[in-house]
Amino acid sequence: MTDIKGFCEPRFDAVREALAASLGKDDVGASAAVYVDGEPVVDIWGGYADANRSVSWERDTLTGVNSTTKNMTALCALILADRGRLDLSAPVAAYWPEFAAAGKEKVLVRHVLSHTAGLPDLSGLTAVEEFYDWERVTTKLAAQAPEWEPGTAAGYHALTFGFLVGEIVRRITGRSLGEFFAEEVAGPLGADFHIGLSAEHDHRVAPLIPPLSLTDEYAAGAPLGPDGARREHTGAVIQVKDTNSVAWRRAQIPAVNGFGNARSVARVQSVLANRGSVGGVRLLSPQGCEPAWQEVFCGDDRVLRTPMSWAVGFGRFGGTFGWGGWGGSLVVSDPGSRMTVAYVVNQMVDRDQRDDNRGMEIVMAAYSGLH
Repeated sequence: MTDIKGFCEPRFDAVREALAASLGKDDVGASAAVYVDGEPVVDIWGGYADANRSVSWERDTLTGVNSTTKNMTALCALILADRGRLDLSAPVAAYWPEFAAAGKEKVLVRHVLSHTAGLPDLSGLTAVEEFYDWERVTTKLAAQAPEWEPGTAAGYHALTFGFLVGEIVRRITGRSLGEFFAEEVAGPLGADFHIGLSAEHDHRVAPLIPPLSLTDEYAAGAPLGPDGARREHTGAVIQVKDTNSVAWRRAQIPAVNGFGNARSVARVQSVLANRGSVGGVRLLSPQGCEPAWQEVFCGDDRVLRTPMSWAVGFGRFGGTFGWGGWGGSLVVSDPGSRMTVAYVVNQMVDRDQRDDNRGMEIVMAAYSGLH
């Protein structure tokens, strides 16, 4: 049995057992956390921070969580909406005038947040290094025409989500998404999560480990559809070696380059599950949380090639909401139970070859404790 550190209330022992079982099988290092009513009831970790299994995963180990970052970016938009500084039903161009080009004058803020804006790809960018130039990317997005009439269809905005929401936040506040998150969310909550990582934290990072038998050139891509084919993609391809690079850590890519651990992910997202506050700190009103689980779109997602229910910034799954990232990290919140469950891991799984149920096993274990 793998040694699991941290604390776990007895009724949630199934979460500890699930993490130990996962680490005893394929996983190298991971952390899991559960918050209920805005308070931590599970905060555990174990395994190793490196592929050689020579460096222990510690309490303050950080890992890149890829698209789990989108949950944090969406929260920033909801905070601004709750403060009356952002109208979710307004045109994006009301905040970012240049965005109205190429037929996008009717793209609403909620379209951007629900992956229905028609901008799933960054056209004309072929090198990962180009994503590190905020001005270049947002200028291109402003000039780009939508692939479909905004609001009529959904297609997962894997990278563009963060640039679109981030530029709206920047136009309103004068701060980058990473700065806004650090000052208005992570700081007040004491949460060890970073969108763009400074050098002082590099020594704590557990690099992502490519799937077994694959190398660090393993690349992110849209999932296979029912016909066994992928949606055509002509932009830059992101590989594991990119996400482990110093340049990636320093950049602002608010859809995908967040760094944290399960504790920090669960703490931040429990704000929404707990009606706007956690640990005595209030970030939103109860009403300001509701767009996170109110359906905006339901139907086939053109990129993910599967039926999806999208809320404002989050995937919606029955009575829960949240999202996960390439590699396996995820967060799920249940506003009915006021519970948030997070899982952060460094060993990736090739989902073309087998299902990755590690995170959902942690979530289901948490429900067994809840009930």
